[in-house]
Amino acid sequence: MVKLIPGKKGAGKTKILIEAIRVAKAESKGNIVTIQTKRSLNSEIRHGVRLIDIEDYNIANCDGMRGFVSGIMASDYDCTHIFVDGILRIVGEDERRDMTKVVEMLEKMDEVSGKFTEITLTFSADVSEIPEALKKYL
Repeated sequence: MVKLIPGKKGAGKTKILIEAIRVAKAESKGNIVTIQTKRSLNSEIRHGVRLIDIEDYNIANCDGMRGFVSGIMASDYDCTHIFVDGILRIVGEDERRDMTKVVEMLEKMDEVSGKFTEITLTFSADVSEIPEALKKYL
């Protein structure tokens, strides 16, 4: 299952994400992974959540990100939640301009995650700017 937390820069998306991580940590009986850039959440999220700085893995497009997330799920059957802070920042400028790749990536992530892993991503865009195909993830 994929969920988006939309909003323009400064709208409080990361705070909503942090709260969702805390709730998942308290309620989940499995593993929780958070993907971030520049270790931005390290001071907010403590023990019990795997923090990954995506910049350590040289991921810079939708195909790479989809493969990375799929690899996490394939290697950890106990992973119940994956949180991604700033998906559009991670996938790069070209793919932000043409949302086709972003739509395809999220649809494939949703397919792979099924009902076992919940993937929550912050999405730097106003709800009105989100492609129709992604509104089902709001």
